[in-house]
Amino acid sequence: MSKKAFEKFIAQPVSGAKKKEALRQQKKQGKALAKEEGEALRKEKLAKGQRYKRNDPFAPRGTKYDKPAEPVSKKTDEKKAPTQTTSPGIMPLNKFLAHAGICGRREAAALIKEGHVSVNGVIKDEPGSKVSEKDTIHFKGKRIYVHKNNVYVLLNKPKDTITTNKDPQNRRTVFDIIGQASTERLFPVGRLDRNTTGVLLMTNDGELAQKLTHPSFEIKKVYEVKLDKPLTKKDFENILTGLELEDGSVKADAIGYTDTKDKSIVGIEIHSGRNRIVRRIFEKLGYDVKNLDRVMFANLTKKNVDRGKWRYLNEKEIRLLKFMNQSFVREKKPGNS
Repeated sequence: MSKKAFEKFIAQPVSGAKKKEALRQQKKQGKALAKEEGEALRKEKLAKGQRYKRNDPFAPRGTKYDKPAEPVSKKTDEKKAPTQTTSPGIMPLNKFLAHAGICGRREAAALIKEGHVSVNGVIKDEPGSKVSEKDTIHFKGKRIYVHKNNVYVLLNKPKDTITTNKDPQNRRTVFDIIGQASTERLFPVGRLDRNTTGVLLMTNDGELAQKLTHPSFEIKKVYEVKLDKPLTKKDFENILTGLELEDGSVKADAIGYTDTKDKSIVGIEIHSGRNRIVRRIFEKLGYDVKNLDRVMFANLTKKNVDRGKWRYLNEKEIRLLKFMNQSFVREKKPGNS
């Protein structure tokens, strides 16, 4: 296969009529996303019982701005007030930790069960315990708060770098690289091995991290793999049809040779988030992975970010991630698991 078999996974420059059509679709998609955000804000206001002010841009079309209703007696008001089963701001404890930027919700659940979290001075080991911002919550003895400002950083991770906050052996971590990117506590969305390079998203948005790492969303990931020997046609097909590993079966969504003259370098698209999954696929077939580089995660690529450098995501990238744009979510076909 030609190099194009791999390059299809990476955004390609377009021109002429295709470029105009792409811009048109981009604007159309932007308007649709803005409309969805506006609808969400409207529903939120209605749920809170807030009144729209005159000239409010989020007010539904045709809203009438009548004079405020006259006060009613407490007795009458109590009869008409809707029943609330939960107070505003209440959420599960693991969700609170995610919004506080400690980690994703799944990781938070494990930390809570291990007894690292206390609420109002009492250790809680149930991730679903209801809490609010009014509660005093400590994680490993340090009080934590829900973040109001989310930060999103894209790092082009270099080799010999650990994807953790601290390393007992004092090896370099991704946090040493991003340095003063934010005063907020960031954490990586998923992990990359010490010697795996490429796209890594860092954020304090636990809700988004939960979505991007949850198996049900099947987020696309594309890697360039350098092997110790050429990949045979038989093994090429085995990777596409599926292999049985110690923790279950797995298959690539797509695979291709990046250079017809050197079949030891391949591109592979996969949605599984299992630990060291790409390396284990090739090791199962008797190959040694010399280099592994993640060139795409969701809609994020390394374009314009040198190895060992980072940048903030732009508004469009954040919006696409939050709305789980179908361009980077694997298309599920009948019979797919």
